[in-house]
Amino acid sequence: MISPNDSTRGVSLPPGETCSTLMHRCLELAAKGAGYTAPNPMVGAIVVKNGQIVGEGFHPRIGQPHAEVFALKAAGEAARGATLYVNLEPCNHTGRTPPCTEAVLKAGIATVVIGMTDPNPQASGGIDRLRDAGLSVLTNVETAACKRLNEAFIHRIRHRQPFSILKYAMTLDGKIATDTGHSAWVTSPAARRRVHQLRGQCDAVIVGGNTVRRDNPRLTSHGVCDRNPLRVVMSRSLDLPAAANLWQTDVAPTLVFTEVNLQKATLPKQVEVVSVDSLTPSVVVNELYIRGLSTVLWECGGTLSAVALRQRVIQKVWAFIAPKLVGGQQAPTPIGDMGLTKMTDALALSDTTLEAVGQDWLIEGYLQPSDC
Repeated sequence: MISPNDSTRGVSLPPGETCSTLMHRCLELAAKGAGYTAPNPMVGAIVVKNGQIVGEGFHPRIGQPHAEVFALKAAGEAARGATLYVNLEPCNHTGRTPPCTEAVLKAGIATVVIGMTDPNPQASGGIDRLRDAGLSVLTNVETAACKRLNEAFIHRIRHRQPFSILKYAMTLDGKIATDTGHSAWVTSPAARRRVHQLRGQCDAVIVGGNTVRRDNPRLTSHGVCDRNPLRVVMSRSLDLPAAANLWQTDVAPTLVFTEVNLQKATLPKQVEVVSVDSLTPSVVVNELYIRGLSTVLWECGGTLSAVALRQRVIQKVWAFIAPKLVGGQQAPTPIGDMGLTKMTDALALSDTTLEAVGQDWLIEGYLQPSDC
């Protein structure tokens, strides 16, 4: 990982540099912490003085100092009388680390430019604290982009659940496998690499027991990133293979949810098993919220994805479409029975984007009104 106080200290800003472009630089820095900060947000900060960037920083992971602290440290004495840019309101409470507002005041910053207010009531109040101390504070700069970067953090705070992404890959005629069940590979290496990158930025990946039995997945980032997510399996009966890639917990931890009594569980001892009375997507995401997770990726089959959609635990969809046709009467589709009988009842996506990934296409969209 790049050091959180690596900076472009002393670099002059290009002519016409604006609050908007500087805020986007904060977002670039903040994104370096993707996958490491949960349940904290991703934050980047820049200190600017006399037309020069004199310090940069980002929040690298939970428990470590926040972005402002790294940026101010990099700026040193040059921070006095300077302007601080940060994509999220500086925190005004003592948690795992001291309040960032006090670090800003101690450094002698004169002006603070903020992308968005903090939705966490326990940490907010930084804007008022800085203004009360006599600093000039400009807010709501590139707010939509700031909210989009931290959409999982915002959703977690407001809804007390992790932000869930449903990802699947299908052919142009809507199949995820052939009639025989063969599915390797629907999409190109470029699309698979994109999925591995996404896994590295998520806190957990969820599959059902059928996926474990059929595909024996690893659910890792395959070396594309330097971290792997928690692997989560939902299996009511624990009818799972004795030897599976997911049981290799030296690669990444594995958590299994089941309705089987723990005394009857027969999985390897290094695999954590949680027994619940009724195994549903809602129960699982609530438990993952309690464990501090922010972003969850669902890579399950059609049956489980349909249940997750019916229970409204999915917020975003990543749909990869390969320019292939396989046909077949029994070929599985990415989403099973939703219980819908009218096209007018279909779940509509909003804020959709279309992107070419290798020879495939990626459609992203939101299932519920975005918090952004």
